[in-house]
Amino acid sequence: MTEPLNVEQAAARLREADHVLILCHKNPDGDTIGCGSALYHALTAMGKTAAVLCVDPVPRRLCYTRPRLFRGEFEPGLVVAVDVAGTQLFGDTGLMPSYSRRVDLCIDHHAGNNGYAQYTLLDPTAAATAELLCDVIEAMGVELDTQMADCLYTGLATDTGCFRFSNTTARTHRVAARLMEAGARVEELNTLLFSTKTRGQMEAERMAQSHLEYALEDRCALIWLSQDEIEASQADPADLEELTALPIGIEGVRVGLTFRQQPSGSWRISIRTTRDVNAVAIARRLGGGGHLRAAGCELLGTLDNVKSAVLTEVQAVLEAPEETVCRES
Repeated sequence: MTEPLNVEQAAARLREADHVLILCHKNPDGDTIGCGSALYHALTAMGKTAAVLCVDPVPRRLCYTRPRLFRGEFEPGLVVAVDVAGTQLFGDTGLMPSYSRRVDLCIDHHAGNNGYAQYTLLDPTAAATAELLCDVIEAMGVELDTQMADCLYTGLATDTGCFRFSNTTARTHRVAARLMEAGARVEELNTLLFSTKTRGQMEAERMAQSHLEYALEDRCALIWLSQDEIEASQADPADLEELTALPIGIEGVRVGLTFRQQPSGSWRISIRTTRDVNAVAIARRLGGGGHLRAAGCELLGTLDNVKSAVLTEVQAVLEAPEETVCRES
């Protein structure tokens, strides 16, 4: 059972530690990489030894976060996980299994965090873990510089869809303002993260849109990519995350589904919903999790079988009494 901490308590543990290993989740997004990198830079500014470990490479478009990647060059005195709700999200290759089983501190914003760490700083009202980590770094006594601000802004902006998603709050904007005051290159980052697409990403989108299907009286739209198509597109794995916005952006669609085949043959399903539909309720029926408007799961089987299983659960949630549809389960 994990012991909950507040911001000051988490900051104190980081201040007292040295040789800190920071763990990010597999298939890294802007929040986990942004937070891992920001914490790395904050710790090194304090004269501490730190490094970041992730089973997958840092996405090309996020290389400006400049984390030091862990190669086993020191024995960690403290293992910290950022933006990781459960141990299954770490991955099990390379050095990761040696450290993911003994996480000392977890900093996260996912309501479904399963309490795997010895200590947990959890705030499910935060739009992104970066929103929470900004407070932690300042409580550590570290003055935010441009590098840290860029990293934290990356997490904040990507998890809110550039402040368009329903998780965006007044607090989110206040944190963004603090990061801007610290030197975050907002215009440059927004252009890179939201207005620029690689050729691989464009090819992946073209293929996925060619598979567009509607279901459940057009209340649901879905797209998919096989592993062969993913490889043929030459898209960076992080670029594929952008696909999830396509089906939910269609007029009249309440549930958007994106199916991506993994190298193992399983299918990773991303679920996006409109304001009145609980995405995490759908995901949890399938063994997954996530947020109210954005969730996901991973299933084994043929594409037809997996689509059928997911659509059954989507239908169950859409046809549930209104009070259960809108409530986070």
